[in-house]
Amino acid sequence: MKITIIGGDSRLITVKSRLENMGFSVDTLGLFENDKADIASSSVLVLPVPTTRDGINIYTPLTGREIALADIEKSVSPNTTLLCCNYEFKRGKSIDYNRLDSYALLNAIPTAEGAIKLAIENTDFTLWNSKVLVIGYGRVGKILADRLKGMGAHVTVSARKPSDFALISSLNMEKVNTEKLNNQILDYDIIFNTVDFPVISNKGLENTPCKCIIDLSSKGGFNLDFALSRGINAIKAPALPLKVAPKTAGEFLAQTLALLIPTFD
Repeated sequence: MKITIIGGDSRLITVKSRLENMGFSVDTLGLFENDKADIASSSVLVLPVPTTRDGINIYTPLTGREIALADIEKSVSPNTTLLCCNYEFKRGKSIDYNRLDSYALLNAIPTAEGAIKLAIENTDFTLWNSKVLVIGYGRVGKILADRLKGMGAHVTVSARKPSDFALISSLNMEKVNTEKLNNQILDYDIIFNTVDFPVISNKGLENTPCKCIIDLSSKGGFNLDFALSRGINAIKAPALPLKVAPKTAGEFLAQTLALLIPTFD
């Protein structure tokens, strides 16, 4: 069996090392300068985080090489396994590992730690005894809220589902309905957003005394420019695992991929 890693950042270098330590044979294309793996002969292709940024080429930040998604599609056989992130190939056996809890929950750990680091660096008070709002109770929201509570913050979590409300209450945190955030004054010291659609209106930003809002979503949960114009220290902070803990993030990805890649006979 031949595994080829295509493109990627330093996380994929860690993935290569870890998979080789597990006994897999790994080649690369676009991860290092002048690497020339033959993808047509590969049984498994590992694509980067994210697989593409422009919808045309593979994400290759370390080499800047242009590797077209269409060329990959043409080169693989119907039996090739393609392990992707936020992308799906039509040909071959395409698996989006970013949709798997086995990866996303682990990846939420460096995201939460990175968010806390930003909060500490951008405020003049302790997280302990501060009033904090975490918007969204998905994978990142759960871990972030837990870490903040462990540091002594007074944590409120916004969610939508009754089951989430029940879990939030059982963990002795305050709850609020995400849909009602803009109907009240957001009286918090720090707000963390993990939801990938607008959740705080301009009116909500006008009424909040909060001085620090950290947006962990990709598309944004509020008008960043408007928040800045109101004197709020608004920070857009996607892709924190790569920025704060690339080695650990790579190890988490390698663990996930090893479970997806068929073992040797």
